[in-house]
Amino acid sequence: MTKHRGFPGRLPGTDFQFTLRRANKKGATPIVRRERHADRRPADRRADTAFLAALWAHFGDEPFERGNLDAGRLSWLIGREVVPAEDPFDPASYQAMLRINVKLARANFPDAFDDGAAPEDDWDGDWDEE
Repeated sequence: MTKHRGFPGRLPGTDFQFTLRRANKKGATPIVRRERHADRRPADRRADTAFLAALWAHFGDEPFERGNLDAGRLSWLIGREVVPAEDPFDPASYQAMLRINVKLARANFPDAFDDGAAPEDDWDGDWDEE
């Protein structure tokens, strides 16, 4: 199992896991597409955004190996923002190759691609003090 050095292990301040410490002796947990409903908790949405941002920062638009990335967290994105980069795709392999579907990921998670620039301020500098 490839360990992605420098990849965050979890969302800071939470128990939302992003990576595994060691391979499962019984084999890799399969990645299965999970449906995201509109009423998901804000914390879950933040975890998805942070995970996608970490994927983008670590891999960009290049294909990457699943390695020690958490199958549960990948399952929320697979088939939409994260897609297989090989055919045939084995969802139960640590060596499976994935890539970010940049166009859809930017549309669904624009905050994950924020380059850190401050939002533009539309204040014109005049205070109406009357």
